[in-house]
Amino acid sequence: MKFRRVRGRALLVTAVALALAAGCSSGKGAAGAPGLEKTNLNVAVVPAVDSAGFFVALYQGLFKAQGLNVTFHPATSSETVIADQARGVYDITGGNYVSYIQAQQRGQANLYIFAEGSLMQPGAQGIYTMPDSKVRTITDLKGQTIAINARQNILYLPAASVLAAHGMKPSSVRFTNVPFPAMPTALKNGTISAAVMPEPFASGAEEVEGAEPLVDLDQGATTSFPVAGYVVTKQWAAKYPNTLAAFYRALEQGQQTADTSRSWVEQAMMDLPTPFGVSRETAAILAVDNYPFSEGPAGTVDRARLERVVNVMRQFIGFPKFSIDSMLMQGT
Repeated sequence: MKFRRVRGRALLVTAVALALAAGCSSGKGAAGAPGLEKTNLNVAVVPAVDSAGFFVALYQGLFKAQGLNVTFHPATSSETVIADQARGVYDITGGNYVSYIQAQQRGQANLYIFAEGSLMQPGAQGIYTMPDSKVRTITDLKGQTIAINARQNILYLPAASVLAAHGMKPSSVRFTNVPFPAMPTALKNGTISAAVMPEPFASGAEEVEGAEPLVDLDQGATTSFPVAGYVVTKQWAAKYPNTLAAFYRALEQGQQTADTSRSWVEQAMMDLPTPFGVSRETAAILAVDNYPFSEGPAGTVDRARLERVVNVMRQFIGFPKFSIDSMLMQGT
């Protein structure tokens, strides 16, 4: 079974992206913009297709065009970098909303979601097995070990939703934490029966180890689900407002390019550093997300979409009552 989807949007966006970069090529940010309080930024982002807008902006020089020097730090999961962000190790992070919301609710950090990253699309997240696996259907997962990059995170929710749709409780399987790059090998040697993987790790596992999709997670309660976003601490936002605005402008240009040109997403995934970058062959079969973008100021996000994340968290992981407004700017 294959659940790949190829989006054929406007191919003229290559020219649009170049024009965007050229329009800000002075290196001083947008015309008339206030001076930057900080120009060297450490940014931790999960190297997955969910964050393609960031990688397009990074590799096409859109941050540099705003006067920013961005150093990318690959994140194993959002959960692992939140504590470092709260301590000031990272200026900005990009990753799944679930981990950010959990951290906010627990008081581990005081975060501000200033930009949306991605909405799940068919084939972008799935559960994978090997061709010789005894797991051939969802119900065969009962009692089996499933790899996930972090417990009760953004991948757990759609996996739990799919299990529930087939009359199974999440507790009927054993979820174990495995970093994305290690999942294909773990599948091959049989230490796990299945793996919950996003792109580009999923296509990479198919190409390198022959993994096969068992089920697409873009269905049911998590169809077109909000996956990832970008955050700063509220203290950081208050200290560096002009820097945040410049970063946001470049990011939104990257988001728009990613959302309208598949070829730029493919190139960004190939440009990722080892071991995260994919081959041209893998890039060609990637399933990609939708990448929301806005022409408004930083913090212009869709509140209803983010509230949906909280509601699904309450449904599948028993998350307590929580106001997403605590992570948004006033009036969003």
